[in-house]
Amino acid sequence: MRGKVSEVFGSIQGEGIYLGEKQIFVRFFGCNLSCRFCDTKLDSFKEYDPQELFEEIKFHHDDYHSVAFTGGEPLLQKDFLKEILYSTCCYGYKTYLETNGTLTAELEDVIEYLDIVAMDLKFPTSTGVEKHFWQEHRDFLKVASRKQVFLKGVICESTSEEDLNEALDLIKECDKSAVLVLQPNSLEDSALLSSKLRHFKQLCRKENIASCVIPQMHKIIGVR
Repeated sequence: MRGKVSEVFGSIQGEGIYLGEKQIFVRFFGCNLSCRFCDTKLDSFKEYDPQELFEEIKFHHDDYHSVAFTGGEPLLQKDFLKEILYSTCCYGYKTYLETNGTLTAELEDVIEYLDIVAMDLKFPTSTGVEKHFWQEHRDFLKVASRKQVFLKGVICESTSEEDLNEALDLIKECDKSAVLVLQPNSLEDSALLSSKLRHFKQLCRKENIASCVIPQMHKIIGVR
């Protein structure tokens, strides 16, 4: 078994509620979506077998909070991911999955080896993708909620209030304790976007959903 991995490196987490934590990042190649705001355009990879990748992870000797499996979409390589998750768990690493939240059957097969799930909510008016994934997100969150999970939604000038309300309904239905991170689109910087973020935060508070506005801080401070 061999997996396609674009890079392995140590850095700090720049997004979400674990902002600032030191992590070992394993970036998987390939994604099943094509969001217009995507800032991770992967065009190369190295093939590893699970033991080779595990040895490269262990090469990072510093005091890291966790190993972040990101992409792309790691769950597209579910069998390979499962093998490397098993090894990292047995070694005592905390495991952190960054995912677009659409591949529920694949998550079901690896959930026992995960500690933290950072799950995206793909708002149709943000992604520019015609298909919506609300049912996939519902199914996914029900499985992810067996472990610690938080949600991220990229907010753009184009993001509609209807999409946010759909997300809030989903959270209330599936896991009302999950925190929703409102992540401003890093490609936009406008008064309209700032106003929308404030308004969306108020809507979350009105529905008693815990939320926070966190930009992609690694881009602001200039780290990977």
